Amino acid sequence: MGKAKVKLDKALLEKVKKFAELSGYSSAEEFVTHCLEKEIAKLEESDSEEEIKKKLKGLGYIS
Repeated sequence: MGKAKVKLDKALLEKVKKFAELSGYSSAEEFVTHCLEKEIAKLEESDSEEEIKKKLKGLGYIS
């Protein structure tokens, strides 16, 4: 599987690094990967595209 780069603003990146270290992850990348996998798993449990959109809207990702 290939790798892609994601840009984060400095403040968010500092938070990611802080919480990755506090949580015992070996790197910020590992922490972000785990967080994304958890959120995607929640969305995959949804029964319909409409339910997914509702969840994303509730999380503030789409309007």
